[in-house]
Amino acid sequence: MLGFIGFCRILFPKSRINIKTLKGVDTMKFSKRMEAFSSGIFAELNKKKKELEENGIPTIDLSVGSPDRPPAPHIIETLRKEVENLNNYVYAINDTRELREAAKNWYLRRFGVELDPETEIMSLIGSQDGLAHICLSIIDPGDVVLVPDPGYPIFSAGPLIAGAELAYMPVLEENDFLIKFEDIDEETAKKAKLLIVSYPSNPVAATAPGEFYQQLVDFAKNYDIAVLHDNAYCELTFDGYRAGSFLQTPGAKDIGVEFNSLSKTYNMAGCRIGFALGNKDIIANLSKLKSQCDYGIFLPIQKAGVAALEGPQHCVRENALMYQRRRDVLVDGLKEAGWNIRKPKATMFVWAAIPEKYSSSMEFTFDLMEKTGVMVTPGVSFGPRGEGFVRIALVQPEEKIKEAVDRIKQSGIF
Repeated sequence: MLGFIGFCRILFPKSRINIKTLKGVDTMKFSKRMEAFSSGIFAELNKKKKELEENGIPTIDLSVGSPDRPPAPHIIETLRKEVENLNNYVYAINDTRELREAAKNWYLRRFGVELDPETEIMSLIGSQDGLAHICLSIIDPGDVVLVPDPGYPIFSAGPLIAGAELAYMPVLEENDFLIKFEDIDEETAKKAKLLIVSYPSNPVAATAPGEFYQQLVDFAKNYDIAVLHDNAYCELTFDGYRAGSFLQTPGAKDIGVEFNSLSKTYNMAGCRIGFALGNKDIIANLSKLKSQCDYGIFLPIQKAGVAALEGPQHCVRENALMYQRRRDVLVDGLKEAGWNIRKPKATMFVWAAIPEKYSSSMEFTFDLMEKTGVMVTPGVSFGPRGEGFVRIALVQPEEKIKEAVDRIKQSGIF
């Protein structure tokens, strides 16, 4: 094999190629957009986790929001059968009609929302994929995007990848973590091209009433802003609460789309399958972009998605009840320890204020790890207004959560 250097010598025999420069990584130039991103808090937490475990301190990871349970047996069985079908190893190219119909029927049953499977539904390789690509399909460099603060990181990262300017919408405890559209500066609203919002929300685990979505639609129409609502946690609800859909709101499909995912609802996070649903023009534009980026979702995963959406649904409620029990073990136990935390009505997270004696959520997170081995995520990693809080993910069995609570009780932190 000639390699790159040898190839250059043959192609340009008389040129003065500095071989040392070609070999050196110091001369590599990368996109300026990458300067907006760092290795991330989870890399730092994992580094600390490794250090603690090497010193004989076992950790309990309540930081990353990844489901710890498998999908229901009928979903796994469908996936197994379809993986064994040798005809399924071609490019998918598009969604199967069966998958779009399954999503259409699920939304009709669950929310009473009617969708055209040909023009108002498309699959995503998980919501994260969609949240990054939809910004590239809507945003030009310099456009303003309204994002929640605190908010799930891709809500800001997606627009930044597209070269957007971010305008933060405060998500504050005194407002029940609901965005107040009337507080958004009018000049900013006039410049905004896209607004990203999500309830039930990650990280603050808040829910929104129906009137909130009407305010959202009215605001977006008034300022001609496209809306993306992420509804990934609509089925993880507790104490009789039942989440709705942005698309149930009159006029929602005129200006926006909703993302939904099978990751949390059906414990299919690793399968990477979700949906964009709603405005046909936004869907068409996103589909056009996606056709340049990938060849669709692996057909066995599409079949497993159909099995999830069309099959028995008791697994969904069982999943939610499991998270509710974990929430109660955590919040009730920590209350006994002196850490008073609001009980969320939805999601797989708890959003907790840090003790007053700590100056930052980062300081508290690493002190908690040092003293207990319990890992949480500092709120500041979700935006400036996340400072003073931590996010706790309910991603361990009840006995592990009880152990985490006991360790915190015994640590003397509270």
